[in-house]
Formats: sequence, structure tokens, C-alpha cells
Amino acid sequence: MLRFMKPTLLALLLLTAPAFVQASDSEPLGVALENLSYPHPVHFFPLIVEGQDLRMAYMDVPPAGHANGQTVLLLHGKNFFGAYWAGTIQALSAAGFRVVVPDQLGFGKSPKPDIHYSFELMAQTTRALLDSLGIAKTTVVGHSMGGMLAVRYTLLYPAATTRLVLENPIGLEDYRVKVPFTSVDATYRAMLSPTREGLDRFYRSYFGTWKAEFGIWSELAWRATLSGEWPRAARASALTYDMIYTQPVVQDLPRLAVPTLLIIGQADRTTLGRGALPPDVLATMGRYPELGRRAQAAIPGAKLAELEGVGHIAHLEAPERFHTALLAFLK
Repeated sequence: MLRFMKPTLLALLLLTAPAFVQASDSEPLGVALENLSYPHPVHFFPLIVEGQDLRMAYMDVPPAGHANGQTVLLLHGKNFFGAYWAGTIQALSAAGFRVVVPDQLGFGKSPKPDIHYSFELMAQTTRALLDSLGIAKTTVVGHSMGGMLAVRYTLLYPAATTRLVLENPIGLEDYRVKVPFTSVDATYRAMLSPTREGLDRFYRSYFGTWKAEFGIWSELAWRATLSGEWPRAARASALTYDMIYTQPVVQDLPRLAVPTLLIIGQADRTTLGRGALPPDVLATMGRYPELGRRAQAAIPGAKLAELEGVGHIAHLEAPERFHTALLAFLK
């Protein structure tokens, strides 16, 4: 059961981004990132899911330039949260867009409840948030897992979606075909006790060209594991992994009926189940140059921007090329 409460906006103090790099990597970070600054004020949208009172965190950034009357919704990936969109928020706001950036339930500053996660639930709570802000229509931009959510959101709310942008979305292949099923409990146990070195390797794999500044994301992930509440967050992470595995969207791509842009880093090889696959099977998965072209062919009228040498997170690794492609499509 899901019902929504009248929202109360609780603005947090706006602190600066250098706090990311000034923090000690041995200092625990609360699983709701309580002591981490975001690039813009954070508000909370109250809702009730499965009988639990929850508060969905989000940023709502007004245009910095001449307002064009349009809003862009940014949807984050699984191993990230809304703050990693800082540069994209700045680029869009400067171009006259209002930008709304939620942390989905289970991520970032939002709570980590033990519930049945689904892309339908995430789409529904996101739509309720936008309704509470008086936003009828948006351009939807989704990265990685956020791309899967963006597809499901667009299919559920086509009249509320003006355009769709998918940045290296996962789910362009059905992982169930080649990746062995793992129970939520087994996934949870595997996530419960990560190592710092393992997290570093994991986050490095996202980038085609590594820069030291990208290390902050594995550092923040590590500090979250030092929290006394980490088991709760690990459980939510396992549940959302199961959501990605069991709720594919690739079969739904032909049903999309809004103008769509795919921005695909050509050096990306991201896939689920990387550690569980033999090398010969792994070599056939996460082949984003091929996946991007197949997705373009499947989505009616879709455009494709291929970014050579770029990995999974173009908006961090190649922000100028990413924002050029994004803004050209929006204009």
C-alpha cells in the first residue's frame, strides 16, 4: 500500500563541495549521508510506503540564467546519489532550466527501508514529488540504474515526459539470460563486509580514463560501511540489486514514444554479476557500443551520441562533451 502525505520542505544548510575531499576516509558516514554536504539545499518529501513513514530527499534548483519555463528531472545510478549531478545541475540551471534531483528510496540522503523495491514504486514516488512541486512536465535524464527507472517512468507517465535522455543505462540487455540468480540474502551477505581495496577497484571500473578526483566516490562508499547502520543500507542495496536483475526494461524500449537521446560512453563495460561470470561469458556482456546502437534501433526515432574513450559516467568523466550533447538535444 502506498499513499502520500502533504509535503513539508526542510531545507538544509548549503555547504561547499570541497567537504567531499576534506573528510577523512576513516570517519564513518551515516547511511543517510547526514554529515555529507550536497551542492544545493536538500529538502524532504514525506510519504508512507508499506506502512512506514519515510522522507524522500531531493534538490530543487531554480534557473540561474534566463528561465525558459522547462524542468529537467535527473535520476541517479545505483552506486551513486543526487550529489554526483552537481556539474550537470550547474550546466542546466545556467541554460535556464529548473532542475529537480531526487535521491530514490534506498539511496543517498533518503531512508533505507526494507520494502519491496520496484521501478514502478520509484516512478510513482518521483511523480508524486513532482506533483507536490507543481511540475506537470519534465525532460527525464537517467544514468545507469536511473536509465532503467527513466524508461519505466516515461512509459507510466508519457504525457508528463517531454523528452528522454539515457546516459549509459544499464538494462540494455536481460541479465537473467547469462547471470546466475542470487537470492537477496546471499547478495546481502556479500555486500555486508566489503573491503576498501575492492571498492576502489569497483569504482575505477566505471571510468575509461582514471583521475584522482574520481576516488572520492569510492571513499564515500567506504565511509558509509563504517556506520553502525551499515547492515540496513546493505540490505536495501541487495534489494535494489534484485530489482535490477528481476525487472528488465530492454523489452520495453520499442514502446517509448517521446523524443529520446542515448549518450553512450564507448569504453563502458558495466554489467551485473561481473564477479560470478566466467571470462568467456563476461566478454559477451556490457558491450556498450553494440548495446547503444541496438537500443537506438529499438526506440522509435531515437538519437545516439557516442563518446569515444569514455566509460560509464560521462557526466563526470567527460562533462563538456556530455553537456554539449545534452543541451543540443534539449534546445
